[in-house]
Amino acid sequence: MNNDQYNKLPKMRSLIRRITEADTAYFKYDNPIISDRDYDLMVEELKTLEKETGIILSNSPTNRVSGEVLSELKTVQHSKPMLSADKTKSEDTLVSFADKDDVLLSWKLDGLTLVLRYDNGKFRQAITRGTDGIFGEDVTHTVKNFLNVPLTIPCKKKFEVRGEGVILWKNFESINNSLDIPYSHPRGLAAGSVRKLDSTDSKERKLEFIAFELIMPNDRTANKLDHFQFLTTNGFSVVPHIYIKAGTGSNKVLRAIKDFNPAGYEYPVDGLIMEYADIAYGKSLGSTGHHENRLIALKWEDELYETKFTGIEMAVTRSGMVSLTALFEPVEIDGAKVSRAYLHNLNMVDNLQLGIGDTISVYKANKIIPQIADNRTRSGTYMIRRECPCCNARLTIHKSSGGTRQLFCDNPHCTAKLVRKFVHFCKKTRMNIEGLSEKTLTKFISRGWIKDFADLYRLEQYKDKIINTDGFGMKSYERLQTSIEKSRHCTLNKFIAAMGIPMVGRTAGRTISRYFNGSWSAFEQALMENFDFTNLKDFGEVMHENMYLWYTDKENEKLWRPLLSILEFREDDIIMTNNAKTNVFTGKTIVTTGKLVGYTRNGINNRIMSLGAKAGSSVTRNTDYLIVGDKPGSKLTKARELGITILSEQEFESMIA
Repeated sequence: MNNDQYNKLPKMRSLIRRITEADTAYFKYDNPIISDRDYDLMVEELKTLEKETGIILSNSPTNRVSGEVLSELKTVQHSKPMLSADKTKSEDTLVSFADKDDVLLSWKLDGLTLVLRYDNGKFRQAITRGTDGIFGEDVTHTVKNFLNVPLTIPCKKKFEVRGEGVILWKNFESINNSLDIPYSHPRGLAAGSVRKLDSTDSKERKLEFIAFELIMPNDRTANKLDHFQFLTTNGFSVVPHIYIKAGTGSNKVLRAIKDFNPAGYEYPVDGLIMEYADIAYGKSLGSTGHHENRLIALKWEDELYETKFTGIEMAVTRSGMVSLTALFEPVEIDGAKVSRAYLHNLNMVDNLQLGIGDTISVYKANKIIPQIADNRTRSGTYMIRRECPCCNARLTIHKSSGGTRQLFCDNPHCTAKLVRKFVHFCKKTRMNIEGLSEKTLTKFISRGWIKDFADLYRLEQYKDKIINTDGFGMKSYERLQTSIEKSRHCTLNKFIAAMGIPMVGRTAGRTISRYFNGSWSAFEQALMENFDFTNLKDFGEVMHENMYLWYTDKENEKLWRPLLSILEFREDDIIMTNNAKTNVFTGKTIVTTGKLVGYTRNGINNRIMSLGAKAGSSVTRNTDYLIVGDKPGSKLTKARELGITILSEQEFESMIA
């Protein structure tokens, strides 16, 4: 690939990011942020650049990877053993190492080590390092879902790339907060996601691959920098590195080490790697059974700080697991005040033998995550509360196959477990209550302000407390109340979708709403008379059973029943009228493109569905009509190629009439 082609990679990545943002806004939130024409132009530009460079990245919208489910992970032998690096905690050791020959200094990434295999310009296989470095597990199905793995490249030779599966710190925090059982470190999230049997489970984890080594048969490349250049020009993200010439003095080496500040790096790292740039020289040094002599790892010295233990904070997660956080007198570490450290399980608590006032030593693991290193007093007098801090139910201990013990609240109706239901209820595509994020709902629920859905409409009694809550003020409160009041007037289909009935979402809600003409009383009467929901379009036995499980669950009913005296059900805009049963669009698939005069994007889709038609998002052979507005995109070209009937907005309206 020439430099001109290489310079196109940043543009490709930018287009992928912008297209993905547009897709999320349109498909997930029904809130388009760009016109169809601009969207289509970006897609066409990306396709052109992919053709010119010969590179297609795994997160490209031109190459959607389908989900794949395996029954087990297959064992694969590595082409050569994956040995470790020798380790040191002394910077002087690196100075001596760099004095012998030119070196490269780079991050020691803290994720899951992977090997990617390529042949004839295609990504063929991904393998984990494994426990012994000789055999790993085939994880091709999940690595295809990484954000940045090149699936197609210009190089046709057979080769392997070794690197690390990692996740940005900011992505780790947002994803971890959404999980039933959170991970204590991004490394665990990366490893757990990559080794999932169902690739769709790992798709939203935002994992990335950062390369650090190229393995190519009959390779005559002299310098490691050439390997990095090869990887970069073939679309790989390469670990950041600097080149240090031999004999430049200890000051330059030490200064380079200091320049690698983990606190300012966006990915998790646990040290630095120094390796000889001359590939032949590095190989000539040989290896032990444990490590290769061509490289060495600097593991940061953990600086310990003394403080006093003051207690343990308990919080119930949505899965029922109780997280434990040690509290201690504030201590300054790396310029920041630290007063709490996550305790991963009961085993760790028992091993520390904690007691109020005990002298403990704390540090920041990898200079990032606060941890307790030791308890110097070991009084063992602290007793962890065995009642749920949220519902007061007796806590139980769950033990993993490896012997790890965790506290759990097994009460299925514990309020903390209901946070997810409230988040679902408030979604834009459900009851559309703005201002109640998961974080805010968790606060309100934990303080006892919300116990059922109806309590959302009684929050004015806590006005003063809400205004004084972190992240809130008078304006935030007023916006929240406006949104709550607006949601009082809802449609039956939104109410049903908001209930979180398994497999019964917006589409099923619309079907029910149409059948019962948007009437709650007609719908409930049918439930009481054992109505057969399999008579409705696209309803199967499982959905039918789920409807009755929801309706007959007495504890669940306590959540939604009080709402009926608060909500006012209005007529659904998309309920089929009598005319819809005989109009020309009934049962047809209609797609729109360009800017329409009389409709928003969501408005035209609702209008289409009110006619008994399906609102499609893309033109296919199954499309019956394409409605064209101002500045149409490539959908119009495709519709013409397929011979699909094309309508203007005015023609569409006249056909309805």
